[in-house]
Amino acid sequence: MRDPEGLLARAGVRGDPNRDQHFLVDDRVLDRLPSYLPEGEGVREHVLEIGAGNGALTARLLAECERVTAIERDPELAAFLREEFADEIAAGDLTVVEGDALDVDLPQFSASVSNLPYGASSQIAFRLLPLKRPLVLMFQKEFAERMVADAGTDDYGRLSVSAQHYADVEIVEPVPKEAFSPPPAVESAVVRATPRDPEYAVDDEDFFLDFVKAVFTQRRKTMRNAVRNTVHISGLDDGDAVVDAADEDLMGMRPGKVSPSRLAALATLADDVGRND
Repeated sequence: MRDPEGLLARAGVRGDPNRDQHFLVDDRVLDRLPSYLPEGEGVREHVLEIGAGNGALTARLLAECERVTAIERDPELAAFLREEFADEIAAGDLTVVEGDALDVDLPQFSASVSNLPYGASSQIAFRLLPLKRPLVLMFQKEFAERMVADAGTDDYGRLSVSAQHYADVEIVEPVPKEAFSPPPAVESAVVRATPRDPEYAVDDEDFFLDFVKAVFTQRRKTMRNAVRNTVHISGLDDGDAVVDAADEDLMGMRPGKVSPSRLAALATLADDVGRND
Protein backbone atom coordinates (compact mmCIF):
# COMPACT_ATOMS: atom_id res chain seq x y z
CA MET A 1 0.00 0.00 0.00
CA ARG A 2 1.38 3.41 -0.95
CA ASP A 3 2.27 5.61 2.02
CA PRO A 4 0.37 8.95 1.89
CA GLU A 5 3.35 11.02 3.04
CA GLY A 6 5.55 9.28 0.48
CA LEU A 7 3.02 10.02 -2.24
CA LEU A 8 3.02 13.69 -1.28
CA ALA A 9 6.80 13.77 -1.40
CA ARG A 10 6.92 12.09 -4.82
CA ALA A 11 4.23 14.41 -6.13
CA GLY A 12 6.26 17.38 -4.94
CA VAL A 13 3.19 19.25 -3.72
CA ARG A 14 1.98 20.74 -0.49
CA GLY A 15 -1.64 21.34 0.35
CA ASP A 16 -2.92 24.85 -0.18
CA PRO A 17 -5.92 25.98 1.92
CA ASN A 18 -6.47 28.87 -0.49
CA ARG A 19 -7.09 26.31 -3.24
CA ASP A 20 -9.19 24.06 -1.01
CA GLN A 21 -6.40 21.44 -0.96
CA HIS A 22 -6.18 19.36 2.20
CA PHE A 23 -4.63 15.93 1.66
CA LEU A 24 -5.89 13.05 3.78
CA VAL A 25 -2.75 11.50 5.28
CA ASP A 26 -4.03 9.39 8.18
CA ASP A 27 -3.44 5.75 7.20
CA ARG A 28 -6.13 4.46 9.52
CA VAL A 29 -8.85 6.68 8.06
CA LEU A 30 -7.70 5.91 4.52
CA ASP A 31 -7.79 2.18 5.19
CA ARG A 32 -11.32 2.36 6.60
CA LEU A 33 -12.94 4.42 3.86
CA PRO A 34 -13.45 1.58 1.32
CA SER A 35 -14.82 -0.64 4.09
CA TYR A 36 -17.84 1.63 4.49
CA LEU A 37 -19.19 0.60 1.10
CA PRO A 38 -22.16 -1.72 1.52
CA GLU A 39 -21.84 -5.35 0.62
CA GLY A 40 -23.60 -6.44 -2.52
CA GLU A 41 -23.05 -7.73 -6.00
CA GLY A 42 -21.46 -5.16 -8.28
CA VAL A 43 -20.93 -2.43 -5.66
CA ARG A 44 -17.13 -2.57 -6.03
CA GLU A 45 -17.18 -3.16 -9.78
CA HIS A 46 -16.41 0.43 -10.85
CA VAL A 47 -15.78 2.97 -8.10
CA LEU A 48 -15.63 6.71 -8.74
CA GLU A 49 -13.21 8.88 -6.75
CA ILE A 50 -13.60 12.65 -6.92
CA GLY A 51 -10.64 14.77 -5.84
CA ALA A 52 -8.02 12.03 -6.07
CA GLY A 53 -5.17 14.37 -5.08
CA ASN A 54 -1.97 12.46 -4.40
CA GLY A 55 -3.57 9.03 -4.87
CA ALA A 56 -3.50 7.81 -1.25
CA LEU A 57 -7.17 6.83 -1.35
CA THR A 58 -6.88 5.76 -5.00
CA ALA A 59 -4.35 3.10 -3.99
CA ARG A 60 -6.67 1.68 -1.37
CA LEU A 61 -9.63 1.64 -3.73
CA LEU A 62 -7.57 -0.24 -6.31
CA ALA A 63 -6.79 -2.86 -3.67
CA GLU A 64 -10.49 -3.32 -2.81
CA CYS A 65 -12.33 -2.69 -6.08
CA GLU A 66 -12.27 -4.11 -9.60
CA ARG A 67 -11.93 -0.79 -11.38
CA VAL A 68 -11.52 2.87 -10.38
CA THR A 69 -12.06 6.17 -12.16
CA ALA A 70 -10.27 9.05 -10.43
CA ILE A 71 -11.19 12.67 -11.20
CA GLU A 72 -8.64 15.38 -10.38
CA ARG A 73 -8.91 19.03 -11.41
CA ASP A 74 -5.26 20.01 -10.67
CA PRO A 75 -3.22 19.37 -13.87
CA GLU A 76 0.02 18.68 -11.96
CA LEU A 77 -1.65 16.15 -9.67
CA ALA A 78 -3.47 14.51 -12.59
CA ALA A 79 -0.11 14.12 -14.36
CA PHE A 80 1.41 12.65 -11.18
CA LEU A 81 -1.43 10.14 -10.87
CA ARG A 82 -0.90 9.01 -14.46
CA GLU A 83 2.80 8.48 -13.74
CA GLU A 84 2.45 6.95 -10.27
CA PHE A 85 -0.24 4.51 -11.34
CA ALA A 86 1.00 3.83 -14.89
CA ASP A 87 0.88 0.05 -14.39
CA GLU A 88 -2.69 0.12 -13.09
CA ILE A 89 -3.77 2.37 -15.96
CA ALA A 90 -2.09 0.07 -18.49
CA ALA A 91 -3.88 -2.92 -16.96
CA GLY A 92 -7.25 -1.17 -17.33
CA ASP A 93 -7.81 -1.01 -13.58
CA LEU A 94 -7.61 2.78 -13.31
CA THR A 95 -8.77 5.72 -15.42
CA VAL A 96 -7.58 9.23 -14.52
CA VAL A 97 -9.84 12.08 -15.65
CA GLU A 98 -8.40 15.58 -15.51
CA GLY A 99 -11.06 18.20 -14.94
CA ASP A 100 -13.65 19.69 -12.62
CA ALA A 101 -16.08 17.10 -11.26
CA LEU A 102 -18.94 19.55 -11.84
CA ASP A 103 -18.16 19.78 -15.55
CA VAL A 104 -16.74 16.46 -16.76
CA ASP A 105 -18.88 13.60 -18.01
CA LEU A 106 -19.19 11.02 -15.25
CA PRO A 107 -18.75 7.33 -16.08
CA GLN A 108 -21.35 4.67 -15.35
CA PHE A 109 -19.93 4.01 -11.88
CA SER A 110 -21.20 1.49 -9.33
CA ALA A 111 -20.34 3.53 -6.19
CA SER A 112 -18.26 6.51 -5.13
CA VAL A 113 -15.73 6.89 -2.32
CA SER A 114 -14.30 10.40 -2.20
CA ASN A 115 -12.59 12.99 -0.04
CA LEU A 116 -14.43 15.90 -1.63
CA PRO A 117 -13.06 19.42 -2.05
CA TYR A 118 -15.09 21.20 0.61
CA GLY A 119 -15.75 24.34 -1.42
CA ALA A 120 -17.73 22.34 -3.98
CA SER A 121 -18.92 19.48 -1.78
CA SER A 122 -22.60 20.46 -1.82
CA GLN A 123 -22.73 20.81 -5.60
CA ILE A 124 -20.84 17.55 -6.13
CA ALA A 125 -23.01 15.66 -3.63
CA PHE A 126 -26.17 16.76 -5.41
CA ARG A 127 -24.72 15.73 -8.73
CA LEU A 128 -24.12 12.25 -7.31
CA LEU A 129 -27.18 11.65 -5.10
CA PRO A 130 -29.80 11.61 -7.91
CA LEU A 131 -27.78 8.89 -9.67
CA LYS A 132 -28.80 6.47 -6.88
CA ARG A 133 -25.42 4.83 -6.25
CA PRO A 134 -23.86 3.98 -2.86
CA LEU A 135 -21.71 6.90 -1.70
CA VAL A 136 -19.01 7.26 0.95
CA LEU A 137 -18.08 10.94 1.05
CA MET A 138 -15.99 13.19 3.28
CA PHE A 139 -17.58 16.52 4.25
CA GLN A 140 -17.13 19.29 6.74
CA LYS A 141 -18.63 17.97 9.96
CA GLU A 142 -21.22 20.76 10.18
CA PHE A 143 -22.41 20.01 6.64
CA ALA A 144 -22.58 16.28 7.40
CA GLU A 145 -24.64 16.88 10.54
CA ARG A 146 -27.13 18.94 8.53
CA MET A 147 -27.40 16.17 5.92
CA VAL A 148 -28.45 13.56 8.48
CA ALA A 149 -30.60 15.76 10.76
CA ASP A 150 -34.16 14.82 11.71
CA ALA A 151 -37.16 17.14 11.68
CA GLY A 152 -37.42 19.21 14.84
CA THR A 153 -33.66 19.42 15.44
CA ASP A 154 -31.57 22.56 15.07
CA ASP A 155 -29.61 21.16 12.10
CA TYR A 156 -32.70 20.10 10.12
CA GLY A 157 -33.29 22.06 6.95
CA ARG A 158 -33.32 22.06 3.18
CA LEU A 159 -30.10 20.03 3.03
CA SER A 160 -31.57 17.32 5.29
CA VAL A 161 -34.76 16.95 3.25
CA SER A 162 -32.98 17.04 -0.11
CA ALA A 163 -30.30 14.49 0.82
CA GLN A 164 -32.74 12.15 2.53
CA HIS A 165 -35.03 12.32 -0.49
CA TYR A 166 -32.50 10.19 -2.37
CA ALA A 167 -30.87 7.99 0.27
CA ASP A 168 -30.51 6.85 3.84
CA VAL A 169 -27.66 9.04 5.07
CA GLU A 170 -25.57 8.42 8.16
CA ILE A 171 -22.33 9.68 9.67
CA VAL A 172 -20.04 6.67 9.94
CA GLU A 173 -16.91 8.37 11.26
CA PRO A 174 -15.83 11.77 12.57
CA VAL A 175 -12.40 12.79 11.27
CA PRO A 176 -10.13 15.21 13.17
CA LYS A 177 -8.28 18.09 11.56
CA GLU A 178 -4.96 16.36 12.20
CA ALA A 179 -5.83 13.64 9.68
CA PHE A 180 -5.12 16.14 6.88
CA SER A 181 -2.11 18.00 5.55
CA PRO A 182 -2.41 20.90 6.04
CA PRO A 183 -5.09 20.66 8.74
CA PRO A 184 -8.29 22.45 7.72
CA ALA A 185 -9.97 24.99 9.97
CA VAL A 186 -12.91 22.66 10.61
CA GLU A 187 -13.59 19.11 11.72
CA SER A 188 -14.70 16.59 9.10
CA ALA A 189 -16.97 13.56 8.93
CA VAL A 190 -17.55 10.61 6.62
CA VAL A 191 -21.13 10.19 5.38
CA ARG A 192 -22.49 7.00 3.87
CA ALA A 193 -25.48 7.38 1.56
CA THR A 194 -27.39 4.23 0.70
CA PRO A 195 -29.82 4.88 -2.15
CA ARG A 196 -33.50 4.10 -1.70
CA ASP A 197 -36.86 5.49 -2.75
CA PRO A 198 -38.47 7.92 -0.28
CA GLU A 199 -41.45 6.84 1.80
CA TYR A 200 -43.61 9.37 -0.03
CA ALA A 201 -44.38 10.04 -3.69
CA VAL A 202 -44.11 13.32 -5.59
CA ASP A 203 -45.31 13.92 -9.13
CA ASP A 204 -42.74 16.60 -9.93
CA GLU A 205 -39.42 16.07 -8.18
CA ASP A 206 -37.91 19.35 -9.37
CA PHE A 207 -40.87 21.32 -8.06
CA PHE A 208 -40.75 19.47 -4.73
CA LEU A 209 -37.07 20.32 -4.22
CA ASP A 210 -37.68 23.96 -5.25
CA PHE A 211 -40.62 24.11 -2.83
CA VAL A 212 -38.44 22.77 0.00
CA LYS A 213 -35.72 25.28 -0.87
CA ALA A 214 -38.27 28.08 -0.83
CA VAL A 215 -39.90 27.42 2.53
CA PHE A 216 -36.57 26.94 4.29
CA THR A 217 -35.44 30.41 3.23
CA GLN A 218 -38.12 31.49 5.74
CA ARG A 219 -37.42 28.91 8.43
CA ARG A 220 -38.24 31.37 11.24
CA LYS A 221 -41.66 32.10 9.75
CA THR A 222 -44.76 29.93 9.88
CA MET A 223 -45.43 27.72 6.89
CA ARG A 224 -48.32 30.04 6.05
CA ASN A 225 -45.98 32.98 5.57
CA ALA A 226 -43.19 30.88 4.11
CA VAL A 227 -45.44 29.62 1.30
CA ARG A 228 -46.85 33.07 0.57
CA ASN A 229 -43.51 34.90 0.67
CA THR A 230 -41.48 32.59 -1.57
CA VAL A 231 -43.54 32.04 -4.72
CA HIS A 232 -40.66 33.59 -6.70
CA ILE A 233 -38.45 30.71 -5.53
CA SER A 234 -40.89 27.80 -5.48
CA GLY A 235 -42.48 28.61 -8.84
CA LEU A 236 -46.00 28.86 -7.42
CA ASP A 237 -48.48 31.12 -9.18
CA ASP A 238 -50.85 31.43 -6.23
CA GLY A 239 -49.46 30.99 -2.75
CA ASP A 240 -52.72 32.08 -1.11
CA ALA A 241 -54.57 29.23 -2.79
CA VAL A 242 -52.14 26.75 -1.26
CA VAL A 243 -52.50 28.27 2.21
CA ASP A 244 -56.30 28.21 1.98
CA ALA A 245 -56.35 24.55 0.86
CA ALA A 246 -53.77 23.24 3.33
CA ASP A 247 -54.27 21.94 6.86
CA GLU A 248 -54.50 24.87 9.26
CA ASP A 249 -52.33 23.25 11.91
CA LEU A 250 -49.60 22.58 9.36
CA MET A 251 -49.72 26.18 8.18
CA GLY A 252 -49.06 27.27 11.77
CA MET A 253 -45.86 25.21 12.06
CA ARG A 254 -42.37 26.41 11.23
CA PRO A 255 -40.54 24.62 8.39
CA GLY A 256 -37.99 23.08 10.74
CA LYS A 257 -40.73 21.09 12.47
CA VAL A 258 -42.28 19.63 9.30
CA SER A 259 -41.21 16.11 8.28
CA PRO A 260 -40.14 15.32 4.71
CA SER A 261 -43.31 13.29 4.11
CA ARG A 262 -45.55 16.19 5.19
CA LEU A 263 -43.53 18.58 3.03
CA ALA A 264 -44.01 16.21 0.11
CA ALA A 265 -47.77 16.04 0.68
CA LEU A 266 -47.93 19.84 0.87
CA ALA A 267 -45.84 20.20 -2.29
CA THR A 268 -48.24 17.84 -4.09
CA LEU A 269 -51.18 19.96 -2.94
CA ALA A 270 -49.34 23.14 -3.94
CA ASP A 271 -48.68 21.67 -7.37
CA ASP A 272 -52.39 20.96 -7.79
CA VAL A 273 -53.89 24.22 -6.55
CA GLY A 274 -51.11 26.77 -6.76
CA ARG A 275 -49.64 26.31 -10.23
CA ASN A 276 -51.13 27.29 -13.56
CA ASP A 277 -49.92 24.58 -15.91
